[in-house]
Amino acid sequence: MRAKFQIDPVRNDGRLVERCAALIPVKLRRPGENWFKSQISDISITGFRLQSFMKLNMHDELWIMLPGFEGRRVRVMWTRGHESGCIFERPLHPAILDHILKICA
Repeated sequence: MRAKFQIDPVRNDGRLVERCAALIPVKLRRPGENWFKSQISDISITGFRLQSFMKLNMHDELWIMLPGFEGRRVRVMWTRGHESGCIFERPLHPAILDHILKICA
């Protein structure tokens, strides 16, 4: 059974929640494939903008490994070339987001 993706209903200037600009190295993979390196250019508790050499498609389900944490499921919501917007299956706890931003600053 697939888990449902949750979206925070709070809106801020047309976005789900406030984003933080950052350059965060991550590992990414499609189910059944190997991990590869990528980079996040902005992040919030609900999602992120991914920059990747791998072309992704809208609605792809992926696993992402944030620095210091286990893999998390995400879904691609939009793509433009080698850039994609993704949402987390479950929003990050704000303390996890703060930690990631702190270690990647």
